[in-house]
Amino acid sequence: MTDATTQDVQQRIDQLVKSKRVVLFMKGTAQFPMCGFSGRAIQILKANGVADFATVNVLEDEAIRQGIKQYANWPTIPQLYVDGEFVGGSDIMMEMHQAGELQNLLKA
Repeated sequence: MTDATTQDVQQRIDQLVKSKRVVLFMKGTAQFPMCGFSGRAIQILKANGVADFATVNVLEDEAIRQGIKQYANWPTIPQLYVDGEFVGGSDIMMEMHQAGELQNLLKA
C-alpha cells in the first residue's frame, strides 16, 4: 500500500467515524453479525438503548478492515466509536456496560 492509499483509507475511516454519533466497525451487519464478538457488541449497544447507530462491515472492504486497526492503533474488530472517539472492542464494551459507564457515555 502506498502512503497516498493509506492516507485515503484513513480519511475515509475518519469520515465514517464522524458520520454518526455512535459507529461500530464490525464483521457482518447488525442483523447478521459474522463473529461472536461483533454480535456481542451489537447486543451491548441494544441493551444500552442505542437505536440510532451506524455499522461498518469490514468484511466488505479489506482496506477498511486493515486501516481501522491503524486508525485507533487497536488490533481487533469490533471497534466502537462515540462522538468521533475510540471507545474500545467488545471486551471493553462489556466491562463498561457492567460498570454502568457505557450507558452514561451513550446518554451524554
